[in-house]
Amino acid sequence: MLGGIAVMEDDTLVAESRMNIKSAHSGRLMTEIDAALRRSGLTVDEIDVFGIAAGPGSFTGLRVGLSTLKGLSYGTGKQVVAVSTLEAFAWNIPFSPHLVCPMLDARKKEVYAAVFEWAGDGFSKIVGEQTLKPDSLLQDFGVVRGRPIVFLGEGALLYKNQIQEAFGEKAFFAAPQDMVPSPANVAYLCMNKARNNVFDDPAQLVPRYIRKSEAELRLGKS
Repeated sequence: MLGGIAVMEDDTLVAESRMNIKSAHSGRLMTEIDAALRRSGLTVDEIDVFGIAAGPGSFTGLRVGLSTLKGLSYGTGKQVVAVSTLEAFAWNIPFSPHLVCPMLDARKKEVYAAVFEWAGDGFSKIVGEQTLKPDSLLQDFGVVRGRPIVFLGEGALLYKNQIQEAFGEKAFFAAPQDMVPSPANVAYLCMNKARNNVFDDPAQLVPRYIRKSEAELRLGKS
């Protein structure tokens, strides 16, 4: 599971920690938060706003992350902000002259993906967040056919051959350091929302799963 912590003050990144772990997030997350705060010389009560990438992503990881966020918010009385995981991921490549397509492995031979285009001071969404099979990329991304696209993320690495078959010379792949989501990007986007007084109600905040969980599928929920 991929995860991380970032502490930002105004436009300055103070601390960042990235995790790619086999064990459960719950066993590491609070430890990483504590370490990031200590490196920053801050206490949790000195944090003004808590932010999170609310999905799509791992069902377990999103639940653990949101539960932790809500606990911190309720415990300190501070506000929260949530942003899209895929949009924050696209910020690995700001100012790109090409379209940007972050892809996360959704298991079951599927990916979570969206397509973004740089629009002056941020990204605009060209193809909305969805779960799709790599073999159907050309059909699902028909609106951007013929345009160069930069692919990034573990999904792009897993299905690189299918992507190249679908897009040929129009497919580009990010450098290794840009293939992993950045907690700093999440902090930056959350900071911008907070500056505009756009906050989320922690009581109403839920993970953006996009597709049904295994439990929902077994129960036959709609």
